[in-house]
Amino acid sequence: MRVLLGITGASGSILCITLIKILKELEIDVLLTATKNGIKVCEFETNIKINDFVKSNSIQYYDIDDLFSPPSSGTFKLDAVVVIPCSMGTLSRIAQGTSSNLLERSADVALKEKKKLILSPRETPINSIHLENMLKLSRMGVVIIPPSIAFYTKPKTVDDIINFQVGKILDQLGVDHTLFNRWDSLS
Repeated sequence: MRVLLGITGASGSILCITLIKILKELEIDVLLTATKNGIKVCEFETNIKINDFVKSNSIQYYDIDDLFSPPSSGTFKLDAVVVIPCSMGTLSRIAQGTSSNLLERSADVALKEKKKLILSPRETPINSIHLENMLKLSRMGVVIIPPSIAFYTKPKTVDDIINFQVGKILDQLGVDHTLFNRWDSLS
């Protein structure tokens, strides 16, 4: 499996960092791109320098402005695109079919090639424009997974909350995991 992950300027970069670590542990091919603000927010929230993280984890990184890179083509073998966290600006441009950078183009390619596209929008409160854009994308088959706390799992740490969110994305990718207790194992 080959997955392109995208980080935008919304809060929640630790979700993508955690997802990358787990996918790499499972020997899944991970590619990464990030908006300029995504890099800034990630470094601010996590103290992780994207360049160092990419090198230390052997991740193929593509510059956000490189529309000649492989993920911008429908002929490139890619199983899924995951945007986590996904700003509402990026979500809106994906919903409108605007491809002004590699992440938006890769999402557009996933849609046209009928590949899995997962967006994890991070905004609150959500306004009517956000809802309409999410509905439009959902009707196109996009999986929308906003960060949500599952209180029934009785999270005790921030890592428990992060693992639940990442686990829900892994579920959508069809990847087995044990990041959280399933409902049938809670009783």
